[in-house]
Amino acid sequence: MRTAVRATAAAVLAATLAAATACAAGPEGGAPAGAVAPASPALTSPALTSPALTSPALTSPAPASPAVASPASASLASVPATLSFTGKTLDGTAFNAATLAGRPVVLWFWAPWCATCASQAWTVAEIAPAYRDTVPVVGVAGLGEQKAMTSFVTEFDLGGTTQIDDRAGVLWRRFKVAEQSTFVVLDRTGRVVHKGFLDGEALTRQVETLARG
Repeated sequence: MRTAVRATAAAVLAATLAAATACAAGPEGGAPAGAVAPASPALTSPALTSPALTSPALTSPAPASPAVASPASASLASVPATLSFTGKTLDGTAFNAATLAGRPVVLWFWAPWCATCASQAWTVAEIAPAYRDTVPVVGVAGLGEQKAMTSFVTEFDLGGTTQIDDRAGVLWRRFKVAEQSTFVVLDRTGRVVHKGFLDGEALTRQVETLARG
């Protein structure tokens, strides 16, 4: 009887040791003991790399709120109709009258063969540079050829003032100027406060008054 019990116990012990050895070695061709298992599919699932986490909304700067106007748009919104025009100067530089918004402006319509314009040119050449930042004086040359206009600017030392080339008469028609020399004076809001002739003394007074505000 005892011999049978001992034989049974030995068989059980042998089976247990064989099972333990098999678990430690792992299946044939499998990873060695202690190796790091591949990442679980759950850790690399689309849910963690979904477009929602890498969308432009999270990586791009948030757009500016429409309620806050940029300085540029605010400036454009305040440009009066009288200064909503562009052109080119006699030297070919692009000109945008909107840049003058918020200040009084004097537009001087002249022609290169006009004797009256020539008599006023000296005054313009004298006062325009002094008031460039407060009351810009802008010449609008018309009724002539570019070469004659350029010679006029040189002769009367008008290089320090902006001179628009309006040979096509676009601005002359826009402001309904029928004769030269004509001054169109705008206040800070762009309203026309004078249109017509001004001699040198009257022009100086007008500009000084506008500068004082």
